[in-house]
Amino acid sequence: MHSTRLRTNEVAVTLPEEGDASLFFVGKIRTPWKSRADTPRQGSESGPLCTLEISEPWAVALKGVEAYSQLEVLYWLHESPRDIVLLSPADDGEIHGAFSLRAPVRPNPIGTSIVKVERVSGNSIVVRGLDCLDGTPLLDIKPDRSLSKPLAPVRKRFSIPAV
Repeated sequence: MHSTRLRTNEVAVTLPEEGDASLFFVGKIRTPWKSRADTPRQGSESGPLCTLEISEPWAVALKGVEAYSQLEVLYWLHESPRDIVLLSPADDGEIHGAFSLRAPVRPNPIGTSIVKVERVSGNSIVVRGLDCLDGTPLLDIKPDRSLSKPLAPVRKRFSIPAV
C-alpha cells in the first residue's frame, strides 16, 4: 500500500515486489472501532470488550490459554502505509525513523498489545486492552511474558492522523 499523503520532511521508499516471509492469519479481531480516526492510540485495561476470533484449523491451539490472565496479541495493521520510513508523527516537521516509534506506519505493520483476558469461549477469547480496527487480521497469541517484570515506561506520545 502506498501512502496517500506525506507530511513535511517525511520520506517514503519503493516497496519490494515480493516479501521474504509467508504468514498465516489465525483469525480476526472484533472491536468497536470502524475507522483509524476512532481507534485509540493505545489500548487500556479498562477499555471496551473486544473478541479474538480464532479460525479453523488454529482453534485447537487455544487449549490451555484460559490459564492466563494476560496475553500478548500480535496483529496485522492492514490499513497502515508500509512505504513511509521517516515520519513526523506530531506533524511538526520533526522526523523520526519508523523503527524508533511505535506508530502503525512501518515496513511490516505488526501491531502488538498486552490484553486482559475476560473469558475464553469456544473459538473466541474476549479481552480488554486492544487498539485496532474491527476486522484486523490476527497473527498470533502468546502468554504475556511481562507478568514477571515491569513494562518499559512510555517515553513520548504522538498523534498519528489517519492517512
